[in-house]
Amino acid sequence: MKNNNGQYEIGGISVTSLVEKYDSPLYIYDTAIIKRQYERLVNAFEGTRLRVHYACKALNNINIMRYICGLGAGLDAVSIQEVQLGLKAGFAPSDIIYTSNSVSIREFEEAIAAGVHINIDNLSILEQVGLKYGSSVPVSIRINPHIMGGGNIKISTGHVDSKFGISMYQLPHIQRIVDTYKMNIDGLHMHTGSDILDIEVFSKGAEILFEAAKHFPDLKFLDFGSGFKVPYKPDDYSTDIELLGSTLTQSFNDFCKEYGRELTLKFEPGKFLVSQAGYLAAKVNVVKHTTSTVFAGVNTGLNHLIRPMFYDSYHHIINVSKPDGTPRIYTVVGYICETDTFGWNRKIAEISEGDVLVFLNAGAYGMTMASNYNARLRPAEVMVHEGKDYLIRKRETLDDLLKNQIEVL
Repeated sequence: MKNNNGQYEIGGISVTSLVEKYDSPLYIYDTAIIKRQYERLVNAFEGTRLRVHYACKALNNINIMRYICGLGAGLDAVSIQEVQLGLKAGFAPSDIIYTSNSVSIREFEEAIAAGVHINIDNLSILEQVGLKYGSSVPVSIRINPHIMGGGNIKISTGHVDSKFGISMYQLPHIQRIVDTYKMNIDGLHMHTGSDILDIEVFSKGAEILFEAAKHFPDLKFLDFGSGFKVPYKPDDYSTDIELLGSTLTQSFNDFCKEYGRELTLKFEPGKFLVSQAGYLAAKVNVVKHTTSTVFAGVNTGLNHLIRPMFYDSYHHIINVSKPDGTPRIYTVVGYICETDTFGWNRKIAEISEGDVLVFLNAGAYGMTMASNYNARLRPAEVMVHEGKDYLIRKRETLDDLLKNQIEVL
């Protein structure tokens, strides 16, 4: 991020110049990093038939989705609205996997009518789809492998108490429904969680998925979800994608030989593709000294980046206004009227009011989880692509807060 002159840049463009041009707070995305991450994943699995579906819940600005579509990816959608965004972004219906949970049959019917591939994670919907569509609609099934994977319980989705997926111990029930309605099951899916560091989690999940696959003779793909950990801190650990690629490719190819057909291996990365590509820039409103702490209060908060308060996540914070400033200890807080802390006791280059701080790894689950809490306005978004910056979402105004309200008094 630092150039040869010691200044902070994103995609070759000065961060401070972007803030001067578009104001703050400001989300900034670098497409070159998205491309790097996509190609790294594809290259790691070059020994097998791989298909990447972008999990757009991480970042659903239509320009980012369109860019990822252009790289050759499909789409992982978890709501009918994400399906609609994906179609508008240019994804072919056949390249969209719709994996929703706790929704009614009507939403599945809408997805089927749109021509996208549905992935079912509960027996009730499976039976309803079977009753209405029989073999006419290809369906994949999300298996719960009963594996605890992920950075914490809030982002672990494959354990025994998770709401996601159909238990692997309910395979006989799945088969009864499938056989009764002569359903066309063309894929099996699992997703154990996010921020998975140990590739053994994927290996254990693969063994379970391979065993389950033997009960379905007409499969076309196996989908391993995602959950790759990206580095958040300097010198942080992350999922060894290359090791995972070589390990899983071998076991997957061996299984395909045993199964008697070459299957497609699918992943659904979201954070892996966009987290490191995103930055949140904010200005320091106030430096506040108390009896025990020095607070740097910025013009953003949990309403724009909720992950530190919601997931206890770490986001590295740098002072781009003072690249060579003397490091001092600060607790960086937001302007929301409740405890709203981005980082406790962080060593950051000396902060003055008016400085620009940048939160790294803000591309995933930042803007998509943003809100208007405290009637605060959501920030603008900028995409840096091939050396140029583009405004891809306007900053909200008071009119945006009021446009759907109906005045009756």
